[in-house]
Amino acid sequence: MQRIFVTGTAGFIGYHLARLLLDEGFIVGGFDGMTDYYDVRLKQRRHAMLHQSPNFRATEAMLEDNDALAGAIEAFEPDVIVHLAGQAGVRYSLENPRAYVDSNVVGTMNVMEAARAVGVRHLLMASTSSVYGANEEMPFRETDKADTQLTIYAATKKANESMGHAWAHIHNLPITMFRFFTVYGPWGRPDMALFKFTRGILEGTPIDIYNHGDMYRDFTYVEDLVRGIRLLIDAVPGGPETAVEDDTLSPAAPWRVVNLGNSDKVKLLDFVDAIEAELGREAIRNYMPMQTGDVPATWADASLLQNLTGYRPQTDFRDGVARFVAWYRDYYEI
Repeated sequence: MQRIFVTGTAGFIGYHLARLLLDEGFIVGGFDGMTDYYDVRLKQRRHAMLHQSPNFRATEAMLEDNDALAGAIEAFEPDVIVHLAGQAGVRYSLENPRAYVDSNVVGTMNVMEAARAVGVRHLLMASTSSVYGANEEMPFRETDKADTQLTIYAATKKANESMGHAWAHIHNLPITMFRFFTVYGPWGRPDMALFKFTRGILEGTPIDIYNHGDMYRDFTYVEDLVRGIRLLIDAVPGGPETAVEDDTLSPAAPWRVVNLGNSDKVKLLDFVDAIEAELGREAIRNYMPMQTGDVPATWADASLLQNLTGYRPQTDFRDGVARFVAWYRDYYEI
């Protein structure tokens, strides 16, 4: 039975991935810092549900604590590591950039070193669509130049991609990076738009809509996203024989980067309309200018994911919003 170590298992995406892996019969080792960036009770509930499986165990410690991380990974003896933990959030990186360097750069270095030490067959690590930065040509392709990051958050994730490539080259360690595109769904983070919009509409408080609503996002339903990660676990980068059409496989290392997105550019105001329709209430819309570091649009070309796995995310955003609202009403007993 394959053993998979996942960092960030009390987080939004990590929880969903761990649940999927457990459902498929894997043994899952979790790791999470349980930081108070948002309501820790949400993280505790996610972990509590995972702990109902006898095939799940977890360590609560920070990525920056190298002894704790290395010890947990060594004791678990994983076949694969999926590194999802880190300091998230574009806007918070404007307030506390050092947290991103500590968690996303130092913490990721610790994960890579631990993966090398135990000799995993595949290390997969999260990046973000934010690395495309000021790029304007869409849909975004993995082969596009991505050197114009607009926030420290995005810069740390681009650094992770470069660090991963160097590590894969030096140690011949297969590494896959994936760039997430606006993930949403049940058990989501309270700092994300869908959560904030739903709460504001239900409470009758204004919701902030940036760039006066002229924003587009490639909204990717979380269960689609983790299905993509699950399938990429088996798409191990190696020599030229592992290459597919449109590949980003490096000629110098067993390393590639893959977009994980819905391949559908949705206008933010249409997203708000869908939330209003599901809640049966209208939002009080507070239109605001573009926020520093934000981008007007994201849109993924997911061809490489499909070429590698045969899979392509396809949940319509209206269906995804309905599932989130149902979860929100249940969780908060509304």
